[in-house]
Amino acid sequence: MSGSTAVRTPRRVAFASAIGTTIEWYDFYLYATASALVFNKVFFSSVDPATGTLAAFATFAAGFGARPIGAVVAGHLGDRIGRKAVLVGALLLMGGASTLIGLLPTYATIGVLAPTLLVVLRTLQGLAVGAEWGGAAILTVEHAPPGRRGWFGGFTQIGSPAGMLLATGVFWVTRTAAGPEAFLAWAWRLPFLLSVVLVGVGLAVRLRLRDAPEFQRLRDQGGVARLPVLEVLRAAPVPVLLTTGLRLSQIGLYVMLTTYGLSYISANLGEDSDAGLIAVVVSSAVSIGTTLVWGRLTDRFGRKRPYLFGAIGAVAALALFFLAVDTGSTVLIVLAVVLATSVFFDAMAAGQPAWFSELFPLRLRYSGVSLGYQIGSVLAGGFTPLIAAALVLAGDGRPWWVLLYYAGLAAVTITCAALARETAFEERLDRA
Repeated sequence: MSGSTAVRTPRRVAFASAIGTTIEWYDFYLYATASALVFNKVFFSSVDPATGTLAAFATFAAGFGARPIGAVVAGHLGDRIGRKAVLVGALLLMGGASTLIGLLPTYATIGVLAPTLLVVLRTLQGLAVGAEWGGAAILTVEHAPPGRRGWFGGFTQIGSPAGMLLATGVFWVTRTAAGPEAFLAWAWRLPFLLSVVLVGVGLAVRLRLRDAPEFQRLRDQGGVARLPVLEVLRAAPVPVLLTTGLRLSQIGLYVMLTTYGLSYISANLGEDSDAGLIAVVVSSAVSIGTTLVWGRLTDRFGRKRPYLFGAIGAVAALALFFLAVDTGSTVLIVLAVVLATSVFFDAMAAGQPAWFSELFPLRLRYSGVSLGYQIGSVLAGGFTPLIAAALVLAGDGRPWWVLLYYAGLAAVTITCAALARETAFEERLDRA
């Protein structure tokens, strides 16, 4: 690809990363929303509602369980052949799986085969996300100039709230326009089928990307690792463990609010309540801006201070969310979710692309970043809605056992943030 058509500048790479990750997260979060509000009714209709909700969240967890496998495969390929090729493959895999979910027959049509196929497709989504984030984050950070890696890395992270905003917004509009009966009967499929169009847009942008010059030189000189995943576990196990621990509080808070939180709101305010979807839409819109602000702050004050602030404050923010739901006030629920995500969650999330990338050497970076990020996603993301639902049932509908569980996740993250090396002011990123 010629230099005139390939994307080279940090700004263009950051924009392309934001577009690509938005589309990837749209597909992934769309499933999360549907698992809370739809799948227990259309794929697990043979059991009581509470058990159906647990089963739907179990399929949600299957996607997270596949993410480390995607990270291993993508890390190996990304550290050997390049970041761009893996990102294109991840986009195609995610889009194909989402489209097929939109075409999947329900339990009433084909019985137990329906939830079985749903788990298979969710697993493919997990493989795609396992490949996606590390590559997008690294590609953006490796193109960024010293002193601004937090800012440019933030563009990778806005794909998450933008994807959530798009997924929840499309879901909300579809449900409102079709009405409850038609939505459950067939209209829930439309947001999944929209993935075909979005993938086309993402490919048009992503195919113009190029790997950073530092990686291209490493590859051309034959300096790539032969088995990068094994080598990073042998040469840099501590950064892998630290990035895993840093993920726990951050991803745990997000799925607690945007996945389990929707189910908790429906159980307390009624299934026709839109309070949860409104809260997610508003908070996602706000986070597109606040993520970039926090990313820039990590360049100025370091990666560690904002992260500690976010992890400590997130516990109180989650408690405020549960209290807000108890009031039944949509306004208070929205404010609680915005506070938790735009202040405390974003304080942790914004600096992750830069901090995680800076903790690993160039030749092992894709493998190291992806492994730590995705293992943390499984431990605190995939199983959190299922654990939360079980803890609330055990607590007679009260959420305080859930809060205690989350405080444990936060304690691990705080410890890892305190132990991790401060990297914000290091000039070089291309150490092999």
